[in-house]
Formats: sequence, structure tokens, C-alpha cells
Amino acid sequence: MADVILRGADVVLTMDDTRSRQRGVDIHLSGGVIAAIGPDLVVEGAEIVNVSGCVVTPGLVNTHHHLYQSLTKAVPGGQDALLFGWLQTLYPIWSKFGPEEMYISAQVGLAELALSGCTLTSDHLYLYPNGSRLDDTIAAASEVGLRFHPTRGAMSIGESNGGLPPDALVEAEPAILDDCIRVIDAFHDASEGAMVRVGVAPCSPFSVSRDLMRDAAILARDKGVMMHTHLAENDEDITYSLEKFGCRPGQYAEDLGWTGDDVWHAHCVKLDGQEIDLFSRSGTGVSHCPCSNCRLGSGIAPIRQMRDAGVKVGLGVDGSASNDTGNLMGEARQTMLLQRVQNGADAMSADEALFIATRGGAQVLGRVDCGQIAVGLRADIAIWDVTGIESAGSWDPAALVLAGPNKVRDLFVEGRRVVAGGRMMTIDLGAVIARQNTLATKLALG
Repeated sequence: MADVILRGADVVLTMDDTRSRQRGVDIHLSGGVIAAIGPDLVVEGAEIVNVSGCVVTPGLVNTHHHLYQSLTKAVPGGQDALLFGWLQTLYPIWSKFGPEEMYISAQVGLAELALSGCTLTSDHLYLYPNGSRLDDTIAAASEVGLRFHPTRGAMSIGESNGGLPPDALVEAEPAILDDCIRVIDAFHDASEGAMVRVGVAPCSPFSVSRDLMRDAAILARDKGVMMHTHLAENDEDITYSLEKFGCRPGQYAEDLGWTGDDVWHAHCVKLDGQEIDLFSRSGTGVSHCPCSNCRLGSGIAPIRQMRDAGVKVGLGVDGSASNDTGNLMGEARQTMLLQRVQNGADAMSADEALFIATRGGAQVLGRVDCGQIAVGLRADIAIWDVTGIESAGSWDPAALVLAGPNKVRDLFVEGRRVVAGGRMMTIDLGAVIARQNTLATKLALG
């Protein structure tokens, strides 16, 4: 891997402990890590990338996605539904997926993330129709070149047993646990700088049993991997928990071993004060998905209260079927705006929103080696050209969340260039998009 020097950045937003800004400096990338930061760096044989006129940030981190859903954007019948109705519209369509659909949709979703500045993403894949496997999305991530945290999701309670998903999309619980072991043994890398780490992720309290939740937690901790699920997403979710389990979602999670610094939950729109305190005390993380929460009418998550209480918070684009796009910079802006709508104009700064989108997400995923620009950490770098119309007239081009581009000029992951000049370098994106559209048309025609 060739050494690279990013030459003469206007501003580097480090996202270190003091959120320092450095101006006019170079960044040396070598062997997958940041080797040096400073003015006028000289390294014999290094590739020089001119980043004058640019703001440089750590790569953004996406803590919740359903990549397969990029094949079902803007589906009629689901565009104006709440969560449960939306799911019931889409389950029959997703049941027609196979390995190719999973692979191509993941490539599209990952490329969309990369173009928005994302270098590290999780994915929550919880249905496996027609021979699909987690392996399909892992292969896609390897091709695209993003750092990947796939999670082996699952649904085990179908409609005939009082669950939400159709019976055709659920799996037997012993088979779920066996496949969790298989994919962890095959793909999980616990080492520093890992490109793939696997998690265990039963879909939600309304699609798996209490036993599976408990057994999945035991398995994950035995294997030393993280745990993920949906929690407290909307009012329907709270009602279901109270009726079926006799407690709120936070208590249900705690009772089954689903709190701790190896756990992160998606959405958490309806956490109350006691649950926020529980998450803070236990080190449990939250993936905030503001655009999807708005699209599904779920509400505004209490992110200001979570952050003030010390809860780890990162951002998630969620699936494209409930977001319709996968732009992490857009999520950062939406996070800031919603907290201001709810709590006042001074409730969240642009800088804090960008911190959540970078280092906050890395903290949620347990990646101390990512999320900030510092010597010795991974060379995951996003370069934002602020000479264009988006930033024209901005008095603070570094305030990207306020007035800046929402697509990167260049993106480096592990020191390798994934995006250059706003174009994907690792895959033929035009061919992938064409195949995606062909598959979507086929699904639409039934």
C-alpha cells in the first residue's frame, strides 16, 4: 500500500478529546494508519493529494442500516404508513429476495454511504429468504472497500404465533444460533484495524422470543462480539412491550442481558428518563436514526437528554425503505435540527452533530481505533471540497452541517482511496445501479 500525503488542508476537524481544529497542515497515511500530522511533511515516494480548499474530517460512522432495503425505496403502500403497517407492506416483497438481491443492494447502499463520507458502517440483516446469507453483504463490502460491522439478525416468531412477520420469513431458533456461530467463526476479526467485525442481532422484541434474546446475549458474550437490536422505536412498540412483557422496553432489555458496553440499540425514540439513566450507567449505546424516525412518524428521540446523561450516541441512516436515501451528513444535519426544534436553537451545535456522526458512532461500535484524526489511528478520512456553491458565502466553511457539501470529494478507508473526485473508485457504479434497477423492476412486477 503506497504512502499518501494529504497536502495543505484548509481545516482539519480532528474530533479528538478537545475537538481541535488544525489549519494548513498535511496528513501522512501509511500502512493503514495516520502516521503524521503537520506542516510541509516530506515522505519519499508518497503520493501527494492536494486538499487545499477542503475541510478534512474523520470518516463518518453509520451505526444502523438495512442495506437490502435499497432495493425497495419509495414503495407504494408503504410511503405513508407507521412502522407496523409499513413492515407488513414490505415483508412480502422482501420474501422474494435471494443472494443476488442481497449482494447488489448492499453494493448500492454501501456506495451511497461512501459518497456521503462514511468509512465504517454496521448492517442489520434479519431475514434470509431463498438461500440468502450474511456472506452476501460481507462480499459486497469487501468489493466496495468500507470498514464493515455486519450483524447476524433474525426473526423467529411469525404471524401464526402472534408475531408481526409472515411465517415464511422466520427461522427456527436453533438454526439461528448455529448460523451466528458460523459467521462469527468465519468472518469476525477482533484485532485493531479490523475491516470486518460480526455482531449478533435478533430483529426486535416483537419478532423473536424471550429465549432467543437471552440465548443470543449468552452466545455473543461467549464469542466476544457486540449485540444489536431495535428498541423503543415508537408508541406501538411501547404498547406491545407493556402488553406482551408487562414492562417497558428498557426493563425488558435489562432483564434479558441486553444492556452493557457491548450492546447498542437502534432508534430508542421513546426512552424515558429511567431508561436513559439505565443506558448511561450500563454503557449501552444508541443508534439515532432521525430521518427514518421522521419518515415513519415515530417521533423525536431525546438525544439532548441522552448526551447530557452520558449515553453513547451515534447516527444511523436506517434502511432505504424508511429513509429513501443513505446520506450520513444529511442525518447529522437532521439530528441538529430536530434537537433545536424540540429544545431550542442552542440545543445542539453543528460541531456536536458532526462529533456524533464520527467519533460518537465509533464509540457506539466499540472502535477506539476509528472516529478521529490522530497519529496512530486508522487512516479513515473524508475530504470535503468547500469551494463549491454549497459553501459559497459561508463565514465558517468548517461548519459542514450548516452550509457545506453533503457528498465527499475524496474518501480514504484504511489508507486506500475509495472515492476520488466524487466518483467511486472500487466498483463500476453505473453497472451496479443498472443491475439494481433491473432487479427492482422485477420485484415490482411480481
